[in-house]
Amino acid sequence: MITSTKWMLAAALSLSPMFASAQHATGEGRLAQLYAARPPAGSAFVRVVNPGTATLTVATGSGAAQQVGPARRATRYAIVEGGKPFTVRVAGQARTQPAVAAGSFTTLVLDPAGVARPLQVIADGGGSTDALKAEIRFYNLAGSCPQAKLAMVDNGPVVFNAVPAGNGVARAINPVKARLVAGCGAKDSAAFELPALQPGDRYSLFLTGNAGAPVLQGQPGSTDAAGR
Repeated sequence: MITSTKWMLAAALSLSPMFASAQHATGEGRLAQLYAARPPAGSAFVRVVNPGTATLTVATGSGAAQQVGPARRATRYAIVEGGKPFTVRVAGQARTQPAVAAGSFTTLVLDPAGVARPLQVIADGGGSTDALKAEIRFYNLAGSCPQAKLAMVDNGPVVFNAVPAGNGVARAINPVKARLVAGCGAKDSAAFELPALQPGDRYSLFLTGNAGAPVLQGQPGSTDAAGR
């Protein structure tokens, strides 16, 4: 018999309009205020994720330097000029990144084996435009994990399945609070408590560690303010 919590997530994943309408009364989510709907005209949003065990200082374009590592995996999305190369500084070392398209969202992933190695590029897309729903993104950044899954605890509904290494996936869901696990094959991470998302919220989940010891973490998606 499905528990009430599992039923709530199953309903959320089915994108029930009735559930969404009931939640709409709360207005836009508190996290949504941190996340711009789209980049300014002619610009793009880029963030950097550090799946390694060492905390590093990162700055993208003209954005402020931020600490990323085990405690907080990703920077905010910084604003860069679309169609032109831009600079990323990692631990004091600057490198030029190839241009990204105007209007796009991109996640750059640091190589835990060395900060000087090329950054992996993951195109995030613009995300959901449905103000009645929340959005979750899941990234498989665990070492030696060819495919990852994200599901509810205790063999609950699967949210994402067979996500290839170095890739991210996203979906819109109705706001819900749940406990999730992610893993590679038969090995699961410790349970992670998804916060009570509200309509318009964006939330990212990162699977790091390795196939034998996967770690699931999450944080709200946020963007730098225009004009920084």
